[in-house]
Amino acid sequence: MADKRTIDELRILGCLGFVVALVAYVYFFGLPKQSVEVVGWVWLATIAWDVRRPVGDHMAFLRDWWPPFVVLTLYLYSRGLSDDLGIFSVHFTEPIKADEWLFGGHLPTTYLQEHLCGVPCEKSLPPRWYDVVLTTVYYSHFFAAIGIAAYLWRRNRPDWIRYMRRYLSVISIGVVCYVVYPMAPPWMASRDGYISTDIERITGRGWFDLGSSHGHATAQQHISAVGNQVAAMPSLHVALSVLVAWWTIGRLRTGWRWLLVLYPLAMAFMLVYYGEHYVVDGIAGLLLVAGVMAAWKAVEGRRETESEGEEPTALESAGQAR
Repeated sequence: MADKRTIDELRILGCLGFVVALVAYVYFFGLPKQSVEVVGWVWLATIAWDVRRPVGDHMAFLRDWWPPFVVLTLYLYSRGLSDDLGIFSVHFTEPIKADEWLFGGHLPTTYLQEHLCGVPCEKSLPPRWYDVVLTTVYYSHFFAAIGIAAYLWRRNRPDWIRYMRRYLSVISIGVVCYVVYPMAPPWMASRDGYISTDIERITGRGWFDLGSSHGHATAQQHISAVGNQVAAMPSLHVALSVLVAWWTIGRLRTGWRWLLVLYPLAMAFMLVYYGEHYVVDGIAGLLLVAGVMAAWKAVEGRRETESEGEEPTALESAGQAR
């Protein structure tokens, strides 16, 4: 009992230390928004939860996660390539025509902002309750998919490998699309005169009245800071929310699992309403995940029928190391 009590006390102290550190980070630097930041905090969370374990066990996280960390770092610093290279011109009109065709000549973003935000829609307007909910959904993009990966790393390493293959494939294909097909989001198209009505970028509006003025400023700064303004097609926000729902629904057995379908639907609704994406961006994100899931299912099914003895990949080696 004494040993168990000591272990529990150490875990409580470790978790309290983690919470204090995270709160201080958010206060001084804003909400962690990039995947590489979130991975770092996930590592610290695993240390806080099992602080009593030897240092070597905690370093195993770095050994296992370095391949995805490299990919996420490349993603972070390559999203702006289409801005810097200037090889491909930015597309403005195609998504507008596509959304208008889908909705009988009406642009969904314009309709939603007029009915849910106001005329004119301004980010400084007091947020409604649904703005708080939708901004929370928006921010979940930055930790939901990584959170599942962290859980699988601790609980089911073969599943962690399969999940990370799909997660990193979605991100990598998305970056390639951003480079070869840079596309302006609705708020930018409106600003540059391609849309006759005013569309405001109101991302983060739901959290405007939460916390101190300092927290408000840093939260808004982080939420609005985007590495590539024309990384819109496909929507990785929608894609990763679809991946999270798809993966989780496929592994849960309760009938309540189907409620997870609401997650990508809410994400897509929020992005269109906030002027960040067109509906066709979300459809493209859904198709991207469907293609990646089908491709990896075929590859893994074929591998299962082949003889073993091939050299494992870096990711597989990391997964089998412990």
